[in-house]
Amino acid sequence: MIEALHTEDSGETAITPIAATPPVATPATTPDGPLLDLSSLDLAAVETAIRRAAADEIVPRFRQLAAEDIVEKNGPHDLVTVADRLAEEHLTASLTALLPGSRVVGEEAVHADPRVLDALHGDAPVWIVDPVDGTRQFVHGDPGFCTLVALAHRGEVLASWTYAPALGLMAVARRGAGAWLNGVPLQAGSPSSGAVLDVATSHYDFTNDEQKRVLATLETGGIAPRPCGSAGLEYLYIARGEIDATAFSWENSWDHAAGLLLVHEAGGASGTVAGQPFRIEGGNALPFTAARDAETARRILGLLAAAN
Repeated sequence: MIEALHTEDSGETAITPIAATPPVATPATTPDGPLLDLSSLDLAAVETAIRRAAADEIVPRFRQLAAEDIVEKNGPHDLVTVADRLAEEHLTASLTALLPGSRVVGEEAVHADPRVLDALHGDAPVWIVDPVDGTRQFVHGDPGFCTLVALAHRGEVLASWTYAPALGLMAVARRGAGAWLNGVPLQAGSPSSGAVLDVATSHYDFTNDEQKRVLATLETGGIAPRPCGSAGLEYLYIARGEIDATAFSWENSWDHAAGLLLVHEAGGASGTVAGQPFRIEGGNALPFTAARDAETARRILGLLAAAN
């Protein structure tokens, strides 16, 4: 899980302060046992594998898709392309080769067989993959899409990669060791005092009436909510200090695992309306937020919780 929020005995939501400089060591154990030692994994090779999958399967199809390359999954706004499927197959093969014994939870594999999600509850390391995050943008020729990969073990996200090939951006985070964009350290910082908060929210095309009602609590003074694009890029924008927070009402691990670690390692905070950390295994109280700092997260969660 991503640790940021907890609930005090009073029932009020409190936020654990996040250090400005990430600690240097990754916790070695969890209640379920020791965590994977990342020193045994070639992290540069992971980045190379992600870049290669995008170069082979995604970039050549950008703005080159034929009608038969695009399929609706659960409605007109939920699309999958041949690039999504082939890139996930490419990453599944290359990532498991880099870490023998690991499993993959990919968006398209889960769509085909929901039992794939069971790997998140097991003892094997798990690669969490969204081959094309922002498929709608990809289909419409918008460069605002990315490939998301996170490595998790026993519910803890240990490392993540956010790659936007059309924008030339590669963001990498390692638990307890920081976050970088194109090799430059990331620090989310804090919003200026009194500034209007720029908040990306679940897109209205993907929310029901109740979710819209809760998210509407952010339509208040001092906050400027807007529908999100690629969730992975919204997390990157928080880590860069370009937007202030998100408010999301869905919990698919492939959409959030990479970005939540990125935000935390850039000094940010996150949590759910129940005052609990977000769990990549699911079962979270929704909506939840990620933000540039703890004060911003507290403000967003307070408004969202008031609607329940």
